[in-house]
Amino acid sequence: MSEALLLVLFTIFILLMLLLDLVVFHRREHEIKMKEALLWSAFWIVLSFLFNVGVYFYTDMTTALEFLTGYLIEKSLSVDNLFVFLVIFSYFKVPPVYQHRVLFFGILGALVMRGILIAVGVALISKFHWILYIFGLFLVFTGAKMAFQNEAAEIRPERNIVVRFFRKIMPVTPGYHGSKFFLKLGGRRYATLLFIVLIVVETTDLLFAFDSIPAIFAITTDPFIVYTSNIFAILGLRALYFALAGLMNLFHYLKIGLSVILIFVGIKMLLSDIFPIPIGIALAIVAGVLLVSIVASVIWPKASEDRKKPTKS
Repeated sequence: MSEALLLVLFTIFILLMLLLDLVVFHRREHEIKMKEALLWSAFWIVLSFLFNVGVYFYTDMTTALEFLTGYLIEKSLSVDNLFVFLVIFSYFKVPPVYQHRVLFFGILGALVMRGILIAVGVALISKFHWILYIFGLFLVFTGAKMAFQNEAAEIRPERNIVVRFFRKIMPVTPGYHGSKFFLKLGGRRYATLLFIVLIVVETTDLLFAFDSIPAIFAITTDPFIVYTSNIFAILGLRALYFALAGLMNLFHYLKIGLSVILIFVGIKMLLSDIFPIPIGIALAIVAGVLLVSIVASVIWPKASEDRKKPTKS
């Protein structure tokens, strides 16, 4: 079976799963509770590992390890993205009952955008091998920047270029109208505030993709592995958001771990032609850094704002 056909079949399967999610399991709008979110997160993670087992039997151990390493990198980067989504929803005061709908369609948009970016990246690398060094330098720079940046301060939805352009071509309602993205008022079509939130989520994910996709090219340039590991990583993003939304501050060292991982994969990419790092070692380093950052967050918890305030005598 050709790789192109495998990609088509994989995409059809994912779309069917998302359709089942929307039409059957989330037909009625409701607030996602912790138990439901954890069950869905477990479902997507188990499905990802079952797919990884299938990759092993269909190809070989090296390819299976490439998928697993790429999946762990993309998944860990997507966890960092969840904090940004939390900031966006808080900024726009999106009712919890509508957040699932925004993230669902955000995932659909991400499937398309990442598919295009991956195709462009593979085409560039196959034609201009030296572009790997550009990706490597970019990842090292991004990793160093991530360790010191405050993403919450940098998110300014009111300055989003796409949102400002959209408001010029279509009127937007000041509030929410259920889960609708568009509606007619007085014979005129309006976009709702919920659609503006969707635009911000989509454009934010696009920016994230420019960081995460080059990272997996340090592991493999196989289009099938790059695409499938990316998609599986973001498929469980909605459920993971609702499961971890209240626990984001517990993993305060994760950002440092992610910055180390990005720098490592950037260096791996820069050394690929001189000293190629075996995939098994790369997987061990990525998993080890993630484990250390999570354990460190638990052992040395972040001080609460109340504890930081000086006590009055």
